[in-house]
Amino acid sequence: MTGIDSLIPRGTPSALGAAPGVTEDAGAYAATGGYREVIGADELLDRIDGGLRGRGGAGYPTAAKLRAVRDAGPRPVVVANGEEGEPGSVKDRWLLRARPHLVLDGLARAAEITGAERGYVYVSDTAAGERIRRALAERTPRLPCDVVDTPHTYVAGEETAVVRRINGGPALPTAKPPRPFEQGVGGAPTFVANVETLARIALIAAQPDRRRLTARATLVTLAGGGAEPLLAEVPYGCTLRTLARAQGTPEPAGALMGGLFGGLIGPDRLDLALDPDTLAAAGTALGCGAIRFLAPDECPVSLVSAALAHLAAESTRQCGICVAGTGSIRDAVGALTNGTADPGLLTRLQRWSTSLPGRGACGLLDAAAGTAGSLLRAFPHLVRAHLDAPCPGCAAPADSGRLTVPVPYVARRTVPRPRSAASPR
Repeated sequence: MTGIDSLIPRGTPSALGAAPGVTEDAGAYAATGGYREVIGADELLDRIDGGLRGRGGAGYPTAAKLRAVRDAGPRPVVVANGEEGEPGSVKDRWLLRARPHLVLDGLARAAEITGAERGYVYVSDTAAGERIRRALAERTPRLPCDVVDTPHTYVAGEETAVVRRINGGPALPTAKPPRPFEQGVGGAPTFVANVETLARIALIAAQPDRRRLTARATLVTLAGGGAEPLLAEVPYGCTLRTLARAQGTPEPAGALMGGLFGGLIGPDRLDLALDPDTLAAAGTALGCGAIRFLAPDECPVSLVSAALAHLAAESTRQCGICVAGTGSIRDAVGALTNGTADPGLLTRLQRWSTSLPGRGACGLLDAAAGTAGSLLRAFPHLVRAHLDAPCPGCAAPADSGRLTVPVPYVARRTVPRPRSAASPR
């Protein structure tokens, strides 16, 4: 896999970048300006309010979430959420392995804004957990911080599942309300933030004059199309077609967006700009930044079948509607792939895609229903053709493993790297 920073235009600050395959220690991070007190907590919050959104998937304004925790009550808690449930995403694990001090710096600054006196780093990746523990041991942290391990599942990173696990329970979502900002870890107001969000908070603190560039760039995991995956930091405004060409799929037949959250888009949507509002207006989503391109000869029905098989297997089986709904959608699309679909199947799929979202405790059922609905919208003629004859491209069984992406190798850096546009200063 190619390293980060591949698509930043020449001369643009590559804020999250580090040399490919290298992780920095405390000395390297401090030497490039990390942990430096440049602005106070109130000013930092104002600058975060300039457009930074959460990078975990929902894209909620970060400043609003920080204020909600700060104002909710005494003794709040802050949590770095590094549990990366989407199979096509690797950015969070890469950040924890390669830039642990950047994440910890952001967590400490979130604590200063909210008034928190304790922090947690929540991980399922063994290598990431080891690197964060080493980083905590390398310097005396301003914020007392514990690392909490969790089994890796699709829903373990949902914020109520994070709180439940830290509180000693299973990593399973709970009913809402209350939400974590109201009542989270130990009953205290809790700020749960994706690790990329925290990294960008640290960068805004270190480089306040570049806050817009920091807020309007994002990490993406690009895969599919028969080419090597690519982890890159890109500015908002890049088109999906540009990303596909950079990843090595110059003429994709479409894309699966936002991990399994944004659904499928057809080739007519590849000139959309990578921007949360633009994508939402087009009926899709950036989500966690994972984008899987379809090769020109790849059948989208087969890809969706693999995605639904993964979601059905990852159901926590807490909600009957999710178990039944996700399983039914999986079986229906599976029937399309093996030539056993009946004439009423498309009507049922269309009904499920609109009636099931919002009825589970987490977003898994929404992802299944939304992915199926997007298949019907993006490739209606192709889907109908599957009713008439078996598809050669769907002959192989659904393999959810085709959705996964390996994390780029990260070694340890023990000397300060040169100051550059990629470094906080």
